[in-house]
Amino acid sequence: MSSLSPSALSRTALPFEGEEALRFFQLAPDRIHLNNGSFGAVPRSVEAAQARWRAEIERDPTTFLDEVYPAEVRRAAAIAARGFGGEAQDWVFCENATSALAGVLAAFPLKPGDEMLTTSHAYGAVVKAMRLWAQRSGAALRFAELPSILDEERQVVEAVMAAFTERTRLLVIDHITSPTAAVFPVAEIVRAARAAGIAVFVDGAHTLGQIGLNVPALGADWYTGNAHKWFFAPRGCGLLWTAPGRQEMTRPAVPSHGTDKGYTEAFDWIGTRDVTPWLCLAAAAQAFEEFGGKRLIARNRQLAAEAVDILVTAVGGAVSAPLSMRAAMATICFPVKPAASADAHLKLRASLREKGMVVAANVLNGFLCLRWSAQIYNSIADYERCTEILARDHVFRAVAFLD
Repeated sequence: MSSLSPSALSRTALPFEGEEALRFFQLAPDRIHLNNGSFGAVPRSVEAAQARWRAEIERDPTTFLDEVYPAEVRRAAAIAARGFGGEAQDWVFCENATSALAGVLAAFPLKPGDEMLTTSHAYGAVVKAMRLWAQRSGAALRFAELPSILDEERQVVEAVMAAFTERTRLLVIDHITSPTAAVFPVAEIVRAARAAGIAVFVDGAHTLGQIGLNVPALGADWYTGNAHKWFFAPRGCGLLWTAPGRQEMTRPAVPSHGTDKGYTEAFDWIGTRDVTPWLCLAAAAQAFEEFGGKRLIARNRQLAAEAVDILVTAVGGAVSAPLSMRAAMATICFPVKPAASADAHLKLRASLREKGMVVAANVLNGFLCLRWSAQIYNSIADYERCTEILARDHVFRAVAFLD
């Protein structure tokens, strides 16, 4: 396996993108990969770093995990702080954003009659976790209802604020939604919630590496993100930032030896597990910068915008959010035909995959939502090819009303 680093060939801003950039990844070249948002893609250089960490651990697991790992995981947390704001002691690692939320929900004091609030665009696993903890505590789970197709940021703010009640204790709000790829105005929403005395957990699963971040400036109580989606870390590299005033109560859902030693100690050690994704944050950060850093963020956003214009012109549909509310992903929505089965989106994913096209597909509020990602290994030719595939896909035409 080659361990090419993007800097080995890079001499100017983003000279390697699209098909040329595929050399830095293991991605199958015979498929069009347009779903970076779900599971990311790990560069070969980061894979090589992970292999080195694993080899180092296996040389002497006891010494490494007892004596080396504690300092190394804090060094990785310092990298998170430099990249996303705050102090190293405010950042801890977890497997993913959902596990971060599980820890906060387990620690949050809910009682019968209390309410938790999220939006109708929330990620499915998040909703299930909130519903479970509502049932266990006797609290209620409520939703700020939003249309599948949004017109402006204020629409989101007003819907969330209108759903506040005197019983609302916790708001869980997406920064970038999963089904609709909309960037929510979380700073304004957080201010409104805090003014109402409501604690706020921001689900930023898609944000790290997709948009610029200064997490403490948002004013939330908790912020989580996945470095394995857009920041090139191995899968299993989730992060949680907790405001200093909330750290005493915040613990992981799985308690272990560090539980009574404080916030960072509790999360740094949650029993024996593969810690290499977390220790690879430095390699991921290096790859992100070598691929362009802020320039890559701007490039991906522009590519996503151009791609959606091409797709809508060719196959119709409506974009789920205006350009001002989009980053490196975009969702096109099609009304679902009444005769379509409940698992039509799963059949569509499979049908498109058979034709060499990997894309996210879901159903939300009566719309078939196709979500497109734009990453360094994508080019405009990928989306042009997709219009040809969609035009002749029988499952797509059977499910969606086409403009």
